[in-house]
Amino acid sequence: MKAIKLLMPALAALVALGSVAQNPKREFRGAWMHIIGQKQYAMQSTAENQAYLIDQLDKLEAAGINAIVWQIRPQADAAYVSKLEPWSRWISGEAGKAPNPMWDPLQFMIDEAHKRGMELHAWINPYRVTSDKNDKPAPGHIYYEHPEWFLKYADGKIYFDPGLPECRDFIDKVVRDIITRYDVDAIHMDDYFYPYPVEGVDFPDDASYAKYGQGWDRGDWRRANVDKLIEKLHNTLVELKPWVQFGISPFGVWRNKTDDVNGSDTRALQCYDKLYADCPRWTALGWVDYMVPQLYWELDHPRANCLTLTHWWDQHANGRHMYIGTSVNNVMDHRDIAAENGDTLNPTQLDHRTRINRECKYIQGPCWWPAYSITRNYKGVMDSLQTTHQSTPALIQPYRWIDVKAPEAVKNLTISSTKTEVTLMWEAPATTDPMQQAVRYVVYRVKQGEPLDIENSNNILKITGMKSLKIPVDKKDKTKWVYAVTAVDRCNNESQPTTIQ
Repeated sequence: MKAIKLLMPALAALVALGSVAQNPKREFRGAWMHIIGQKQYAMQSTAENQAYLIDQLDKLEAAGINAIVWQIRPQADAAYVSKLEPWSRWISGEAGKAPNPMWDPLQFMIDEAHKRGMELHAWINPYRVTSDKNDKPAPGHIYYEHPEWFLKYADGKIYFDPGLPECRDFIDKVVRDIITRYDVDAIHMDDYFYPYPVEGVDFPDDASYAKYGQGWDRGDWRRANVDKLIEKLHNTLVELKPWVQFGISPFGVWRNKTDDVNGSDTRALQCYDKLYADCPRWTALGWVDYMVPQLYWELDHPRANCLTLTHWWDQHANGRHMYIGTSVNNVMDHRDIAAENGDTLNPTQLDHRTRINRECKYIQGPCWWPAYSITRNYKGVMDSLQTTHQSTPALIQPYRWIDVKAPEAVKNLTISSTKTEVTLMWEAPATTDPMQQAVRYVVYRVKQGEPLDIENSNNILKITGMKSLKIPVDKKDKTKWVYAVTAVDRCNNESQPTTIQ
């Protein structure tokens, strides 16, 4: 059985400090890792890419991240092995060309994320085919086989026509292929549904509207087209792998109150009216498992106040998980706004944003954009997350509408020690039910004689996908410890602890 490497720097800091302010035990802490526009992947060799991604994941783990949202289909292409769509140029440097030496970035990221106890969310863009006016689909793309499925908008980009059933069927086929062949934890879609509008130019879907509109208002018809895709993908996930989550990250404003009494007190582009995305409907009908509205503005933005929007989305979770998409750079670039008690303003809005998320009833954590700003420690954000805001590991909240049954406890927990380290090893609970399969483990530690409180995040040493853990020992520390290990299933239900000392 392969033992994992020594604990990450965040754990070492925790051991050295002895105690820290208690952060939540359960909190989604995602990070988007995009490939579109990122030139490093095409410029690096396979070995360099893998070393780079390992370094990125190590840093994100140290910063408390527990879910990687990895972009695999930015423009109807594939950053993975696919027979349906060509290789992404953002991986190999040339659309349709496989990386050489050959590697599968999606499988690599699944393996590396899971080792670290992280979820891997496969991020796709549903409709976009090209990213600028000079971009062309690669040879062999479905675009050349069915040009009638596609439209070119005034922004110069090519899109699937959302009004065509054939397009929905093909996108569904792509998702079926991904979840059938890969052990992803979620399918994640971003905010690009109908394209962001070009002033004064409507999307050129007259032909499909004439064929399928059947007297609908065009806006309602477009929203229904997007609804059909969302419902179709939901049904596919339930059919094939019901534990795979479906998450969507929409533009941060659904509707303004000036246009809809149920909207937010904002004055910004509305995804309902301009992108034809009726996001609250998808959670209300149970088609998605989580929503991540992109609240990339500052707390006191004059037209899209992030405080207002955070509370609005909190009130519209509709029984599903609600995470807040957060711009690392924006948070770190803006000073805090004055609190009611008149406290001195912080140099950034990080403390305030973290506090507001945790105070809201249904918001269950942030998703940081982009991950690369964390790993390069933009204005000290990684330091702050690692030492304060996300200083202890966290489990993601369970998806109880999918499954509520916890796995059985781990078996055969053993301990061995040397002068420099303690090694724990255990076995997964046996099961034939994939829903109850242990996919990660939580290792706790408390001093002998103290109660084992597994709800206290300060007692968590590590969340890992491995079945062993090496713990460094300070020779001067004579403390006697009790260790405990729990199993966590695919829906984040946690078993009872198995203890050893």
